Amino acid sequence: MSNSNKLQDAVTRALWQGDGQGQGSFYAILDAARKPVIYSRLAESDNRKVCLLIGDQARKMATVAPYLVELDKNDSFTQWILEKGWGKSWGIFVESEAPFIKLRNHLRTFLRIADEDGKNFFFRYYDPRVLRVFLPTCDAEQLEAMFGAVVRYYSEGEDGNTLIQYSTRDNKLVEDVTELK
Repeated sequence: MSNSNKLQDAVTRALWQGDGQGQGSFYAILDAARKPVIYSRLAESDNRKVCLLIGDQARKMATVAPYLVELDKNDSFTQWILEKGWGKSWGIFVESEAPFIKLRNHLRTFLRIADEDGKNFFFRYYDPRVLRVFLPTCDAEQLEAMFGAVVRYYSEGEDGNTLIQYSTRDNKLVEDVTELK
């Protein structure tokens, strides 16, 4: 087995470790701007998916927009993401018990943020490099807002050899790091 396949298997095991024990569904939030093939593979995929942008913005930015995609550990699209995208900051993973549309609506609320002067910015929280820095800075209120319909966020570690699981307990962020072997 190649190192790539070993890593892919390790990520799959880490993400679905509690499979069958009442956990929620798994999703990826993929950033189509990271590589053109992401959008084309999304378009070809039978997985349930939706652009997190809406209206004219979604049409104009379709090839570079963030997408919520439902995952199944055994489908070819999920395996492709893990094989080709792991360690390349293609996106993050979420676990949720909420219906698909409720999760989409929740995740959309973080796409734009305002600074102290009220100026709006596009917030790329679905980039693992951003999520790893942002979540640890959140206070209890921000964590409650970020998690809402999300049970857990998952991100590749900086070196791609770890998976970081983010959850909350007693209004505090919990980070569990899994070495991928």
